[in-house]
Order: sequence, then C-alpha cells, then structure tokens
Amino acid sequence: MGFWVHCDVSIAAAVSLLLVVTLFFVCKANAVLIDCDIFKGSWVMDKSYPLYEPSTCPFIEREFSCQKNGRLDLIYTRYRWQPRDCDLQRFNSEDFLQKFRGKSIMYVGDSLSRNQWQSLTCMLHSSMPNANYNLTREGDVSTFTITDYEVKVMLDRNVYLVDVVQEKIGRVLKLDSIEGGKLWRGIDMLIFNTWHWWNRRGPSQPFDYIQDGNEILKDMDRMLAFEKALTTWGKWVDSNVDPAKTMVFFQGISPSHYNGTLWNEPSAKSCVGQKQPVLGSTYPGGLPPEVTVLKDALRKITNPVTLLDVTNLSLLRKDGHPSIYGIAGMDCSHWCLPGVPDTWNEILYNLLI
Repeated sequence: MGFWVHCDVSIAAAVSLLLVVTLFFVCKANAVLIDCDIFKGSWVMDKSYPLYEPSTCPFIEREFSCQKNGRLDLIYTRYRWQPRDCDLQRFNSEDFLQKFRGKSIMYVGDSLSRNQWQSLTCMLHSSMPNANYNLTREGDVSTFTITDYEVKVMLDRNVYLVDVVQEKIGRVLKLDSIEGGKLWRGIDMLIFNTWHWWNRRGPSQPFDYIQDGNEILKDMDRMLAFEKALTTWGKWVDSNVDPAKTMVFFQGISPSHYNGTLWNEPSAKSCVGQKQPVLGSTYPGGLPPEVTVLKDALRKITNPVTLLDVTNLSLLRKDGHPSIYGIAGMDCSHWCLPGVPDTWNEILYNLLI
C-alpha cells in the first residue's frame, strides 16, 4: 500500500510539473503574439503561395484578373507577409467558415473594398470548390453566400461612407449625414474603407457641392472633408453598433504607386514593369498624411474598432498592381488577384483567431 501511495504522489507531482511547464510555454507564446505587431515585417518568397490559383476562382473581376489579361510574370503571387516578431497562421477556409457559420460579413467602401471582398470570396470558394454558393447583387450590395455554412460575405459600395444626395441644386456630398448606415445594422462583422474618392475632381467626381453643417460649399479642403466624414462615421459606430454582437474593422489606407521617386527609383513613372517588392520593412517615401487623419479619427470612437493597418506593408508591394493588365490605362491603385488583398484577409483571419 505504501508503495502505491508513494507512486500516486510522484505521478501527481509529475503531472503538476508538466502542467506548470506547459502553461509557461503557452503563456510565453501568447505573450509573444500579444507583443507582436503583425503589421511590421517584410515580404518573403514562399513557393507554397498563392493561397489559390485564379483558375479556381471563376468570378475574379476583369480589372483584378491580371494573369487572364496577359501578365506573364507570376513572382508577385509567391510572396508572403512575414511579421518581424511572430508568424501568421495560414488562412484556413474551413476554420473561418465554422467560426462564421450562420453569420454575415460586410465590406463597406469603394473599389478597394471590392478588391478585398473578392479576395475573400476566392479564398473561400477555391479551397472548398464543392461547397454550394450563390452570388447575387441587389442595388449597391453584392452577396456571396456559402449555403452549406449559411455564411454571407457582402459588399456595400459606398465610396464616402457619408451620403451623396440628389437635390435641386445638384448632387450634394453631406458630411454630417449617413443614412446608408441602415444597411450595416445587424451585420456580424463590418470592414469599412474610404479614401481614394476624396481627391476625385472633374467628370469622375460624383458630387457637385459639399454640405458641411448648414453650409453649402462648391468645394473645400478634401483632407478636412475626409476628417469630418470619418467623425460622422465614428459617431454612427458608437450609436448603432453593439460590440457584443458586431465586430468592426477599418481597412487601412491602400496606397498607389505612380511615382518611383517614393521607392528610390526616380526613372519609374508608374508601377508598370515592377516585379518585386521594396526590400526591407520601411517604405522610403514614408506614410501618406491621410493615415494620420484616419488614426486620429479612430481614437475618438468609444466602441472598439480594429484598424487593419495595411498601408506600410502594401506600400512595399509596388509590384502587385494590375498596371497595364487591368481594364484600361495604367492602374497602380488596385491589386491583382491573387495578390496583396489576400494578405489583408489573412491578417484579418489572424486577428479573429
């Protein structure tokens, strides 16, 4: 009997020691993840990428379908984002769908939101090609539904987040009005974006006047208008989002590459012909000023909003744009698929898990 008592005590002690050691390493690993800024790092070659082949995603839109449009160099599809102090978990479609079973995801914004939305639909469909899906559009809202999981991945095209209203004097951009927010209520995860349209002028500008409070203006400082719109949007988040039910993200500013001087290549007038990222982790031209405006606006919001701070990592990818392999002209603003937006979604996945 004494022998067995002694043995039981030894086993208990060993189990306790093993538990302590396990907890130590788990806590240490978690501490590394908590301390790791996943947006600081560099691009590394990884031959296991891309996350999908474009032929397995039959609905990539023409403007993002660089290979189909004739781009032959495919090295840009082989890069993986490597944070400096930790590793990203590879995107797992089945795990993602299980987490969002019966739930809805909505991207809200301009064509960069469409870029990211289509990336996620490709990542999900291409890894599970036999899963049943529907793709529909009603007004400005496109919905990709994987019916086997009852997961909806939606896109609301809303380039300013605030409203543009047709009135007697013409089309008015209302910096204090956000009626479009009615579509966002009740969604389980929202990913917002706006910036690229704020500097539109001429025939492509979709408004004739700007209303700031009670004042109707023919025009105003666009950065200030951007800031005021973000303030209106932030108030909407605080007034309409229940953090217990809805997660809110803001897709950071997606950069363009039209000036090679900013990446220390003055002879490059655009992104055409660029076949590799900027080396290292710092973009020579620095961050654009709109990033500061966005971060200041986010700090004023009471409800939790997570910034997908993709600006710097995307600045390094001068090679990732359609350039001449888009719809028409030179496109150094959008991104080829597969490509950089897949990384945005992979980071989103890591923030979720």
